[in-house]
Amino acid sequence: MHASWTEQWWPVAYLRDLDPKRPQRFTVLERDLVLWWDASIGSWRAFDDVCPHRLVPLSEGRINASGELECPYHGWSFDGEGRCTRIPQMAEGANASGRRSSCNSLPTCSGQGLLFVWTGDPTMAGAKDPPLVPLLQEQGDGWADGWIVQDTFRDLPMDALTLLENVLDVSHVPFTHHKTVGNRENAAPVLAVIRAENDSGFEAFWEEGPRRGRLGSQFTHFSAPQLMWHDLDAKGFARILTVVYAVPIRRGECRLFARFPFQFKSALPRLLVGLRPRWLQHIGNHKVLEDDQVFLHWQERVLESAGGSAAAERAFFLPTEADVYVAALHRWINSHGGEPFAGQRLPPRQGIASLMDRYNSHTVNCRSCSQALHWIRRGQPWCWVVLWTAAVLIGVGQMGWLSALGGLLAVVAALLLQRLRRWERGLTVGDGLAPRNYGT
Repeated sequence: MHASWTEQWWPVAYLRDLDPKRPQRFTVLERDLVLWWDASIGSWRAFDDVCPHRLVPLSEGRINASGELECPYHGWSFDGEGRCTRIPQMAEGANASGRRSSCNSLPTCSGQGLLFVWTGDPTMAGAKDPPLVPLLQEQGDGWADGWIVQDTFRDLPMDALTLLENVLDVSHVPFTHHKTVGNRENAAPVLAVIRAENDSGFEAFWEEGPRRGRLGSQFTHFSAPQLMWHDLDAKGFARILTVVYAVPIRRGECRLFARFPFQFKSALPRLLVGLRPRWLQHIGNHKVLEDDQVFLHWQERVLESAGGSAAAERAFFLPTEADVYVAALHRWINSHGGEPFAGQRLPPRQGIASLMDRYNSHTVNCRSCSQALHWIRRGQPWCWVVLWTAAVLIGVGQMGWLSALGGLLAVVAALLLQRLRRWERGLTVGDGLAPRNYGT
């Protein structure tokens, strides 16, 4: 694999979604990792997710009373440096410390609310900064200059490069995302130009910008190999960024980290955005992602059969300036980075049910959504209790005030139960019905 992919800081989780009480797993570039909180130094650690004893995943273990990572199989314990500190089966006085009993530890750092892991030569980690968005320089625990940031993530059934190709392409939004975040009526020529291009990525400029120029010009930055952002200064309303990290998990699978920073001109929109619960925002994000998830999953297999990125300019027909983003991405791939899993075939195509799974691709790893799902499921039986109580009141009230109270309770409980079921479905599975295909 080319050094453009391995010698990198990769985002692996939002800090707010990590649980310091238990180890968590993540895979990047086919490398299984365990992430865990080392309370002794107040920092997150990343090890290869394998115990040196019998090769089981340490992510199935626990953080023990000593604050160390404990293997689930035989209880071996490891400190933050990866050294084995305890083997319960070893006789007193014996010693098995050394390289063979140690775990491989990877450098970690954090920035802008993300945990990053270095996947290359550990001695080179300090020579490169993690990929951050310069406009969003942090200020303590918040964001500088009045930025309010919404974020989401999801494991997607496509290569990281397919995801990048999609999010760089601004011209698909009015059609693919019609009725979610786009509108067909806003489609127009995208007269974008590449202003700078080298082995670190490229910068592009679209003078007219989205919605036929009604919002303002848009700048696009691609910081190879994983980060891109669109920068739009919407006239009189807000400065809006669309930030995407595309992290390759394995061939045909990546994790999307998406961020939507806003810098509003007035206080009211900022207040309204801040009031929306994160888990409810994530349900809306799922719908937008699923607008194009199905056909991108198919598209990359067609490109693979045509020869992959090396054949992109022959396989694609790119006659307009709207495609300069896609062309520039594939020029970077072919001139500098190569494909991360070159020579590997994509896995078999998945069915709709797998593609629409929200629980395993997001909710189980999202602290906000998993907690919301827990309370939503706990609330539904209580709705049934209220419905039965309402039925009793209606029965004994004989059209009096008790009957009226029972009727009111029944209506409220039924509506709440319907809403809870809809939210539960929104956190677990999509319907696969793209809004653009229904109505006008």
